[in-house]
Amino acid sequence: MDNTESRTVPLRRNWRFQTLWIGSTTSFLGMEAADVGYPLVILVISGSPAHASLFGFVQLSALIMLGLPAGRIIDRRDRRRVLLLVEGVRFLAVASAAITLAMQELTLAHLLIVAAILGGGGALSGPARMLIVREIVPPEQLTAALTQEEVRNNLATLLGAPLGGFLFGVRQFLPFALSAVTFAVSWIAVLIVRVPAKGAAEESAPSGWLDGVRMLFRDPVLRAATLVVAALNTVGAPLMLITIVVLRDQQIPPWQTGLALSGLAVGGLLGAPLVRPLHRLRPGIVLLGVLLSQVPVFALLAVPLGPWWVFALLLWAMLGLPALGVLIDVLIFRQVPDDRRGSVIAATTTIAGIGAPVGTAAAGLLLQFLAPSIALLLVAVVLALAGAYLASNPGLRQARWPEQR
Repeated sequence: MDNTESRTVPLRRNWRFQTLWIGSTTSFLGMEAADVGYPLVILVISGSPAHASLFGFVQLSALIMLGLPAGRIIDRRDRRRVLLLVEGVRFLAVASAAITLAMQELTLAHLLIVAAILGGGGALSGPARMLIVREIVPPEQLTAALTQEEVRNNLATLLGAPLGGFLFGVRQFLPFALSAVTFAVSWIAVLIVRVPAKGAAEESAPSGWLDGVRMLFRDPVLRAATLVVAALNTVGAPLMLITIVVLRDQQIPPWQTGLALSGLAVGGLLGAPLVRPLHRLRPGIVLLGVLLSQVPVFALLAVPLGPWWVFALLLWAMLGLPALGVLIDVLIFRQVPDDRRGSVIAATTTIAGIGAPVGTAAAGLLLQFLAPSIALLLVAVVLALAGAYLASNPGLRQARWPEQR
């Protein structure tokens, strides 16, 4: 079935997209389950919380450092082959951790190598998978397909963490074994799905790693969207930590804290059906609305009304984020030539991702020297100022959606 044929059937019957989606959903679920196990097993091995934080640091660092080079690779190589290679390597890395842990021979150095492989693989797999979706889904169904991708992410977040914690309690190696199996399922799904081959580099392809950044910043709406996501990552990455501290100060039991944090995933799932109606608005209005919707979340988290209050606020915080994520993807697919999309996607992911470690470090300092309520109000003020700056730009407010291509 080629791209022309896929125009004649609804998205739910596009077997290539649905096969790829099932594979990626499975691997995302396995990754979320394993992400719970990595710090726990490091605590068992070393007994050091500082060592436990190293896994996430190495993984995120590899993702950011390889982001721009990965985009260039994806633009110059067959995307399906790249994804097959990445999923295969990630399967081997996680399987090695599961096997050595089962044999009680797993070391911290081994786990940090796995972290680097997972982070570097993520820099390649995300853009490659997005571009394969664009190859197998017609333009008029692209928003629906990208919305389904957002549903995948939130389903994995909602189900993966409790599943990983349960499996770790049964046998410590089980979350990693599950993750390895899910990478294998994803590899098989990519193997089954045939897409037009991506040839070797063309003369019009990017000549340097920074070309994606340059193209990204030339478009005012895409630039603003990326910076908004970076800002939201800066305040959102430590949101879980801040929430845990707030609820701890209210003497809320850990199990109720876990339920409160599930509001993030539930909000993301409920926000997916809002993507299409929100995209009837101008893109600048969507950007402004999503950013300003976060202001009351941080301000009201300072009000000590218990876990269900926090659950509702976190749910509200996530409602507009699927529309924002799909907005960026649609802008890239409609405005950027195919031989540069990988570089622009990688640039967007890298710039947006830089905010996460910055925000985490800043939150740690704020919580060290300020009461959580003061820290939350300070974040709300910063977001309000950013929203006011966006609102003052008439060109952004009046920007139109580009035509489908």
